[in-house]
Amino acid sequence: MQPITFAKAIAATDHFSKRHLLLGNGFSIACRPDIFVYGKLFTQADFALVSQSARDAFDSLSTSDFEKVIRALNDTAAVADVYGIGPDAAVQMREDANALKELLVQTIAKSHPERPSDLSASEYQACQQFLSHFTTIYTFNYDLLLYWAQMHHENPDSVNSDDGFRTSQDDIDFDTESGYVIWEPGQSHGQNTWFLHGALHVFDSGLEIQKYTWRRTGVRLIEQTRKALHNDFFPLFVAEGTSDEKLLRIRHSDYLAKAYRSFQSIQKCLFIYGHSLAANDEHYLKLIERGKLEQVYVGIYGDPDSATNKQIVRRANLLRDNRQGKRTLKVDFFDAASANVWGP
Repeated sequence: MQPITFAKAIAATDHFSKRHLLLGNGFSIACRPDIFVYGKLFTQADFALVSQSARDAFDSLSTSDFEKVIRALNDTAAVADVYGIGPDAAVQMREDANALKELLVQTIAKSHPERPSDLSASEYQACQQFLSHFTTIYTFNYDLLLYWAQMHHENPDSVNSDDGFRTSQDDIDFDTESGYVIWEPGQSHGQNTWFLHGALHVFDSGLEIQKYTWRRTGVRLIEQTRKALHNDFFPLFVAEGTSDEKLLRIRHSDYLAKAYRSFQSIQKCLFIYGHSLAANDEHYLKLIERGKLEQVYVGIYGDPDSATNKQIVRRANLLRDNRQGKRTLKVDFFDAASANVWGP
């Protein structure tokens, strides 16, 4: 199997009225390979900075999800007196919860550029050229690179991407400008950018989904995250777990569930860039098998005969072979490096 160039793949799909894009970790790694190693946040965290009890809480709950552990510690501390748990233990739980919040902030910070200006104008230009070929963009990544690339325009009115977030009605009514915008299911009909597993700049306040914006605040991601966690607002992202665990999380979030349904409905042509078609994203791969897409192009990076790429090719071909019904699916491959996503 010899993949064709990205330019040839685009030319071969010009007859489709719509081309969609699915991004994986390779999109971010191609930009900053020294930062976006993309292990789990749990495995990247330096637990030497917190107590042993805080680290052991993950094992006790059989999870690697920071939010789940932090909430469990705070909830248990809140009812400690009722169940006869000593005040010292409750204090320790709250201290561990706060220490884990700070550890999460630090872990995110060391695995992400600080501000949009850390990327060059030529990198933004190359990325925008790559993205311009697609009608709708879906990403598994929870970092801000895609958002920054879409927003990097001299004239904000020239931005044609739509992630569904809007000014809140309160800001409109009272002529104010909060540091965030909100997402509502009813206002997402024109949305053409979806963070399938959430994003670091998107927070669940309990009452609404908020997106903190650089343009409105000028505040670094790290400080936005720290402030949100202080208010018990957690970033809405699904970074850990098996495919089934991720799907369970998706079904319990309006935003993530709407993103799932949007991807489920796409037709015509899909390009997959920077994704290994790994088993922990099987819930989305199954949607391709059962869906109405006619053509899928999968990006291959490096030697096509490497063990990793052979596995990608095998799983990609199963997308075609597992398709049922009258609608057939054609699967082809392109050289990911030739896309020059962030420049030559």
